[in-house]
Amino acid sequence: MSVTEAVVGKTVLITGASRGIGAAAARIFADAGANVALAARNGDAIAEIAGEIGNQAVAIPCDVSRYWEVEAAVSACQKAFGGLDILIGNAGVIEPISHLDAIDPEEWGKVIDINLKGVFNGMRAAIPVMKEAGSGTIITVSSGAAHAPLEGWSHYCTSKAGAAMLTSCADLENRDAGLRIMGLSPGTVATQMQREIKSSGINPVSELDWEDHIPPEWPAKTLLWMCTPDADPYIGQEVSLRQDDIRRKAGLA
Repeated sequence: MSVTEAVVGKTVLITGASRGIGAAAARIFADAGANVALAARNGDAIAEIAGEIGNQAVAIPCDVSRYWEVEAAVSACQKAFGGLDILIGNAGVIEPISHLDAIDPEEWGKVIDINLKGVFNGMRAAIPVMKEAGSGTIITVSSGAAHAPLEGWSHYCTSKAGAAMLTSCADLENRDAGLRIMGLSPGTVATQMQREIKSSGINPVSELDWEDHIPPEWPAKTLLWMCTPDADPYIGQEVSLRQDDIRRKAGLA
């Protein structure tokens, strides 16, 4: 089955779709024939992207840290396109980058609310819909920070580690119901987040040059490939774009 055959006519909900990986994924999934629902807090940005894509896209202003907004976004997908086949939990933030003994507790908590609770909220709203349909794919955009501590990133590392475990739990509970659940660790990507990291001057990631980062279209194309049967061996796992074989399978080599 080709990539296009796997997603044509399917409906995908992408969180954090106003820029970076999310925006690139919206365009790439739409080009492959999918119906795309773009969810993000920046309503103007997603409306502009949806307008560029055309009738097969809708913009849904949504704060993923609020469950009722995510639940409403899933309902909007069903109303617009008749169902929900794919959920990409991409929304994530890293600021403020700060040492643990200096960071504002409220700001630390907000990162957890978006990066971890936001992933849970998406799963909690989407899984019942997908189970009723008998199929569905959920992909969490993870990070190498889920598996290694980095200075100044206690909130980000903790939230990504939690989201990775949450993804494993969701697979354990729902694979037998026909759901495909897995994660993607893209590596460092040339997005606004990397500019924020660079300006912090904290830890080795901030020392990387812009040219060291992969373009957001690479993880977007990999997310598309992960929706095909070719990626079934990776269900329940975290796919890493640092691996050459994954890049080849995703058509990036």
